[in-house]
Amino acid sequence: MRLKNLMSFTPTVQWNQTLDWEREVHNITGDLRRYLPGDVFVAVKGGKLDGHTLIEQAARLDPAAIVIQDQEYAAGDVPWILVENTRRALAELVQGRQGFPSGGMGMVGVTGTNGKTTVTVLIEAILRAAGHYPGVIGTIHNRLGREILSEGMTTPDPEDLARLLKVMRDSRADYCVMEVSSHALSQYRVQGIEFDIAIFTNLTQDHLDYHETMEKYLTAKGKLFADMNPKGGKKRPKCAILNMDDAAWQYLADLCRVPVITYGMGAGCDLRAEDVRNHIYGIEYHLVYANRTYPVKMKIHGLFNVYNSLAAVAAGLAEKIPIEVILGALAGVEVIPGRLERVASNREFAVFVDYAHTPDGLEKCIAAVRAFCGGRVITVFGCGGDRDRTKRPLMGECASRLSDYCIVTSDNPRTEDPLGIINDILTGIPAEKQAGVCQVEPDRREAIRKAVQMALPGDVVLICGKGHEKKQIMGGEALDFDDCLAAREALQRVMS
Repeated sequence: MRLKNLMSFTPTVQWNQTLDWEREVHNITGDLRRYLPGDVFVAVKGGKLDGHTLIEQAARLDPAAIVIQDQEYAAGDVPWILVENTRRALAELVQGRQGFPSGGMGMVGVTGTNGKTTVTVLIEAILRAAGHYPGVIGTIHNRLGREILSEGMTTPDPEDLARLLKVMRDSRADYCVMEVSSHALSQYRVQGIEFDIAIFTNLTQDHLDYHETMEKYLTAKGKLFADMNPKGGKKRPKCAILNMDDAAWQYLADLCRVPVITYGMGAGCDLRAEDVRNHIYGIEYHLVYANRTYPVKMKIHGLFNVYNSLAAVAAGLAEKIPIEVILGALAGVEVIPGRLERVASNREFAVFVDYAHTPDGLEKCIAAVRAFCGGRVITVFGCGGDRDRTKRPLMGECASRLSDYCIVTSDNPRTEDPLGIINDILTGIPAEKQAGVCQVEPDRREAIRKAVQMALPGDVVLICGKGHEKKQIMGGEALDFDDCLAAREALQRVMS
């Protein structure tokens, strides 16, 4: 692709007059490690590294162009192109270079603090039941059918994301259902993607180390809805699906230029859940929609999964999928990895693993098992390092208040001292509870073993924080660690 054609995908402000607009471009990247001669290098301003400081190195490799956003670098013989925002330009350029693959698929974006993974899995099941071939991009992995394309992160960087979407489109996927994080939205990672359905799950405290305030956090989420174009390049209807029981819904609705579908348990929702039952085998409720009532039965647990399923149902209905097909698909979902996933055993107590890593997520998770727990709830949890420190005492308070017993342990300490993180958590736990119904065990495997060992018939052991993850990040190392596997090993030791 010629440089002049490539740069038509993003607005430019100014450029070096000696630039060769006819030059063929091989690739576009914001990562100098991926850069080859003849590429376009985009100087992205990151939190730890400003790509503008790498321009001199990139210039030695015969670039087709270097895209900048700081006027001070617009000098010399470097083939520079000035844009307003290099993050946005990078996303638009790589999507354009791949032929804007989202234009060939139905695009469903799911954002919110909690529930994104579950909603994407449920929507995938509904689409498959209706005869579609959807891809999924998200926290657990990026998948097309049974094929795992790559390991997951909530939203990949623009270059990987564009490649993934192209692979899906070229493999005849007709939908892509993806998690869209607040980081991705604030960093323009999804710029150049045309979403047809945007879903909001909820907004609770998380990522304040990055966003600083809840207002800024909500503003980042709002970009997904504000950017939806009712016309766009596709000849298909668009809509936003909002959780009306969350206080943020009205703010997001006001941003929308597309029709809004609401869901929840309160009056006035387009889709409403009534008569909810949460038991050891799953959840049941009555779905009220268009003046009709439908029974819903699912094998996954928790009140929060009632909300997640409502969002998925709304997406299915928006795509004109029959309600019978939708409800049949939901009933067939056995488990969502690391989301209140039950660890199989023949013991008279239950063990669940969940990804809950925010105060709200932890509270809802404990409440979910409390609903069917005949004995005690024993919670094992920690907090991640190099992340929002303000939520640590809140999680400590929540776990100590709602659990009958809790064990505070390590999560992913990353570069922080695990004991320092634990001490932050303990500041939220009253002294009398620290002495009576709480203990500290920094070794996560040992903490899980202790929880399983102390469980009695009717109890529930709840292991929170890491969910589906297979690694524990300590210092600069990613060590093999799987909560489900650690729980199974502990159960074997108890039974032997």
